[in-house]
Amino acid sequence: MTNVAETIVEIIEDAGVERVYGLPGDSLNGFTDAIRRTDKIAWQHVRHEEAAAFAAAAEATLTGELTVCAGSCGPGNLHLINGLFDANRSRVPVLAIAAQIPASEIGSGYFQETHPQDLFRECSVYTELVSVPEQLPRVLEIAMRTAVEKRGVAVVVVPGEVFLAESAGRKKSAPIRATQSVVRPGEHELGIAAQILNEAKRVTILGGAGTEGAHRQVLQIAEKLKAPVVHALRGKEFLEYDNPYDVGMTGLLGFSSGYRAMESCDALLMLGTDFPYQQFYPSKAQVVQVDIRGEQLGRRTPVDLGLVGDVGDTIEALLPRLDDRGNRRHLDSSLKHYAKARKGLDELADNDHNRQPIHPQYVARLVSELASNDAVFIPDVGSPVVWASRYLTMNGRRRLIGSFSHGTMANALPHAIGAQSAFPDRQVVALAGDGGLGMLFGELLTVRQNKLPVKIVVFNNSSLNFVEVEMKAAGFVNYGTHLDNPNFADVANAMGIHGRRVEQPDDLEGALREAFDHDGPALVDVVTAQQELSIPPAINAQQVKGFTLYAIRTIMSGRGDELVDLADTNVFRRLFD
Repeated sequence: MTNVAETIVEIIEDAGVERVYGLPGDSLNGFTDAIRRTDKIAWQHVRHEEAAAFAAAAEATLTGELTVCAGSCGPGNLHLINGLFDANRSRVPVLAIAAQIPASEIGSGYFQETHPQDLFRECSVYTELVSVPEQLPRVLEIAMRTAVEKRGVAVVVVPGEVFLAESAGRKKSAPIRATQSVVRPGEHELGIAAQILNEAKRVTILGGAGTEGAHRQVLQIAEKLKAPVVHALRGKEFLEYDNPYDVGMTGLLGFSSGYRAMESCDALLMLGTDFPYQQFYPSKAQVVQVDIRGEQLGRRTPVDLGLVGDVGDTIEALLPRLDDRGNRRHLDSSLKHYAKARKGLDELADNDHNRQPIHPQYVARLVSELASNDAVFIPDVGSPVVWASRYLTMNGRRRLIGSFSHGTMANALPHAIGAQSAFPDRQVVALAGDGGLGMLFGELLTVRQNKLPVKIVVFNNSSLNFVEVEMKAAGFVNYGTHLDNPNFADVANAMGIHGRRVEQPDDLEGALREAFDHDGPALVDVVTAQQELSIPPAINAQQVKGFTLYAIRTIMSGRGDELVDLADTNVFRRLFD
């Protein structure tokens, strides 16, 4: 007899799934036992189901293929939810198998009872409960196809006894893999777009994650329009490298040149981006937006023309309609401003005469210089994302992934587990905040147990640093953000992971080299400046007022020494440059 769990395993095997991330539980036993009896799929054990979903999301991001995670009934699969939100908002195909209590007990308030099909609906593109064996494999195949084509999360809820029931069998069809199609706007819309761009005097391009695979086409249209290229964070890895039109990033994590190139244009061409911050869009410009998802058009800023299409396909169709522009004034001015802004940022990423504490910019710069040419970088949400976005250099082979849309803490380590599991011979570097690392600290045990050679660089500033910056900008005295951390290197060593703590800037390069060369997992605990500010490129009056209120309230609360540290970290050290 073939049971339902075995049929599930057979179907995901055909789809190319090589591992399932999860934590065993009694209601899940039928499924995990079916995995045990196959040699094609590995059970990738984690210490917390949230990490399983993050790991699956990272693998799906890097491979573009369907990945799978699983959780037992009630609290088990409920733990998946944050990682699944991250995967769904990052638009990567993940299938979650959520075990359920016995079907006959649903609705009775049974031990560990929840209703996963309701709980997961907001973070998925498809969710369904399998009540009887006859629903499979049809429900599973619909779920997988939906996840792959809509690039999101599909959840299949299965009561524990259904896994063990006799399978209704399946009519074998083609493996479920993503299809490839040419998607571009119609001729009329392309004509209107060409007219807007040809008539504009100053065109700027803003690119996001949708430019993946379209690097060549973006450079071609930038050349034809003599347009500076600004990238959103998720567009950095696809647009920044080998790009003579690059003028940096905009937004809360960006810097002035990207903001200026957008503000000074009279036509903005948005390519595959859902950049969320309305205040950074140009105040006076026509907007042409290209996105493969029509529902995204005009969601962030009013558009004069919305085009539904793949970025590469759309540019290919649009290029013959565009005039060759001779005037480079807007482009050259933007490039000049970028060079100045870049120089200012690079001057901050120095050793600073071996002064303590270490500046986080210097950490990020050294990581970039020492990491391999095809490294996968994964920063925690918060200040590590700021330093990664500004100081990690992309080259077309390196990847930069993270919780950039969902924005959750503690993503770096579990994402790294998925990335390293999928690519065991590739360098994976987790840029962990001390707060993020502490939140899912148990996954260091997963790294050790699974023998994953992840490199973990901890930005240890004993605080929830980005939260503190937000408090300052809003005028609040920092409160509740201090972290009393252990020596993370000592803890790592006690776990059997290579650990090294760095407090002196002169010791940092050697410690990073040692960790990157180590044959196995390694952690470098870097004590960094707590008062380092990461200021957005456009400071509004409310933020100026907020910093002023913060200073006054801090002094009045008897904590004026914080202001001295703040000034010393961000201003006085420039006197030595």
